[in-house]
Amino acid sequence: MTLGRTDIVIPPLALGTWAMGGGESWGASDANHSIQTIHRALELGLTFIDTAPAYGNGVSEELLAKALKGRRNEAVIATKCGLVWGPDDEGAVHKSRDGVVVRRNLSKRSIIAQVEESLGRLKTDYIDLLLTHWQAIAPYQTPIEETVEAFESLKRQGKIRAWGACNLTLEEAKEYLLCGELSLIQERFSLLNRASAPLARWAAQERVTFQAYSPLERGVLTGLSALSKEVVGTAKASVAWYKPEKREAMTLLLTELDQIARSYDCSVSNLVIAWSAGFTKTMNVLFGSRTVDHLEENAKALALAITKKDWKRIDEAASRVL
Repeated sequence: MTLGRTDIVIPPLALGTWAMGGGESWGASDANHSIQTIHRALELGLTFIDTAPAYGNGVSEELLAKALKGRRNEAVIATKCGLVWGPDDEGAVHKSRDGVVVRRNLSKRSIIAQVEESLGRLKTDYIDLLLTHWQAIAPYQTPIEETVEAFESLKRQGKIRAWGACNLTLEEAKEYLLCGELSLIQERFSLLNRASAPLARWAAQERVTFQAYSPLERGVLTGLSALSKEVVGTAKASVAWYKPEKREAMTLLLTELDQIARSYDCSVSNLVIAWSAGFTKTMNVLFGSRTVDHLEENAKALALAITKKDWKRIDEAASRVL
């Protein structure tokens, strides 16, 4: 598929590196396993790789640089801007984690400085796709027009090829598109979280790529075994479907999904990723993996074609939980 209206070609699935950054969000991470996973992704054709400065306070970007040493031209790199954590950085408080206060800042001046830092960590002279990580909030309410001015300036300099936005409303997406060439929207979307469905449908109408993150609800939609595993890290702990009070409903759903998956000779995660990919014509699905085994399992969804009847059956099974 193409990235928005650009000529950049990307696979329909993308590899996310948030968990590779480790920290409080995901717990300890093995750098060697992460690098091996990125190498295997390239071999499988999963060349669209998502990262961000805030993932492990720069660790994720640095890991990606090590993995792509001598292979930069094989990957389409997406990274982000808008979250800063330096002691002198200004911005509205986003959250505190890993011993730092993370702040939001999407001013033109800050974005340009952030990109230079990302280019240094990634050891590259250009970024394929730059995304706003979270939108600006008071008292640092930067106008979207100013943010886009920074993006367009960076494009003219050859430091980025395209830009997009994450975690935004439909109204904000429309404003981004009015200000410039919005190529991708990254928003949380899954079988069990469809609040952004109207945004995904709008993106399809406007030929903007919609990238769904957390399609497996941070592991709970991988199968029944996920319910019995220890929940490690704040990222998973924030997912309601892991809570004890949801266990009965999730057991019923995962049992039904397992039955459908068996008929396709695939895993539940394959089924769920393929369902997500079929939601709109510009849908791109972002999943995280820290090991080669998990990557190879999720990548099988590329070859899975779900019938309309079963797509509806999966949809209805999830709707009973919602």
